[in-house]
This record gives sequence, structure tokens and C-alpha cells, in this order.
Amino acid sequence: MRIQLMGCAVDNLSMEETLRQVDGFIRSGKPHQHVVVNVDKIVKANRDPGLRKIINDCDLINADGMPVVWASRLLGRPLKERVTGIDLFEALMKRSAEKGWRVFLLGAREEVVGGVARIYPARYPGLTLAGYRNGYWKPEEEEDVVAAISATRPDILFVAISSPKKEAFLARYQAAMRVPFAMGVGGTFDVAVGLVSRAPVWMQKAGMEWFYRFLQEPRRMFRRYFIDDMAFVALFAREWIKR
Repeated sequence: MRIQLMGCAVDNLSMEETLRQVDGFIRSGKPHQHVVVNVDKIVKANRDPGLRKIINDCDLINADGMPVVWASRLLGRPLKERVTGIDLFEALMKRSAEKGWRVFLLGAREEVVGGVARIYPARYPGLTLAGYRNGYWKPEEEEDVVAAISATRPDILFVAISSPKKEAFLARYQAAMRVPFAMGVGGTFDVAVGLVSRAPVWMQKAGMEWFYRFLQEPRRMFRRYFIDDMAFVALFAREWIKR
């Protein structure tokens, strides 16, 4: 069931239900776009109608971030659980090896995406990589990137470029690439190769993963978490008053 939270649609699905949905997408052979919403994405979507439309038009939308889950509960539309992009990525890499799905990796620096391409086939024997490419290209090269992905006929495309660039890229080219399931994964590749460590499980469960990320890069993350994302509180308050 799809619900609305502060202007963004979210599918009320567990991790297992999400995986079953992806399985259906891949069996259909038709292109589908996935997105996760967190505090930052909801704030940006409320400032950018174009991004909000892209999110709401996606075929599958998961909540990545405990504040979004908490807000859903307080607003009387409780989400079953948080389904993070990094957890879904890991689950889909494992399932791809089991089911023979072909995976394409797009984004990050060459050494990072190359590291993911080496690590995961070793971790999950049977995993087939259709190909991989770094996330740096000139505007005039974009159609060549799209053609190269399409030519490999992947079942899943993981895109690790910045937001909202990745959402716009997929919305613009999904039909041309014909990938049954395309998913933006943000900084997941950096975590996958060990460049960035993930918060301890207790912090994840407590909804403090953002604070752990801030401690890793305080200068870079201060504005996002303590200035830009504070707009989430106002958005929540406005919806609470309406309720």
C-alpha cells in the first residue's frame, strides 16, 4: 500500500515484500525505477517540484531513515519498517547470484566501482556482472553511457551518483535503457569497499546513523544535517496541524 508523507509517496513494505516486488519487476522485463526517501530527500522534494514528481512517479519507493518511519507513526500512517538502500543493495546482490540476474554498476570513482566489481562476485559466487562504469562523464557523453548500459542487457542497474542527479538520470533514460529494475544507491559503493564505515547496529536501530555519518565528515555534513534538514521539522509540524 502506498501512503503520502509530507508531499512524498512511500510504499508501506517490509524488506521481504520489497524483494518480492523486485522479483516481479524483473520477471516482467519492463523498466521500473526505485527510490528511497529520507529526511534530506523529503526536504529537497518539497523545494523542487520536479524532484517530487520524479519520486512520486517511481514504481517502488522505500523509506530509508528512522525519522521518516517515526513521522509516519506519529501522523497515523505507520510504515512497517525502514528499508535502507544499502541493505536492499546487499540483499539484491545476494539474490542476483541465486537467481542469475545480471547486474550493472554505475557511479563513484573508477577505483571504487572497480572494487565493488571485484568484491561481490567473490562474496556471492554465481553473481554475473553485466558491466560497470565510473560516475564521471561529460554531458555530451551521457547518451553513450546509456547506450553502453542498454547493450549489456542487465536485469538490475545500481546508480551511485549524487542526488538529485541520479533520480533525474533514471527518469530521463529508464525507457531507453530498458532495465527491469534501476535503483539509486548514493554512497553505498564507498561503504561496500570499506572507504566509509557504517554505524554500529545499535545506532542504526536508534535512528542515529546520521549522527555517525556526521562524526565521520563533520565539515561536509554539518550544513546538511543541522541547517538544511531542519526544514523537515517544519514540514512535519505542518502536516501534524492538518491532521
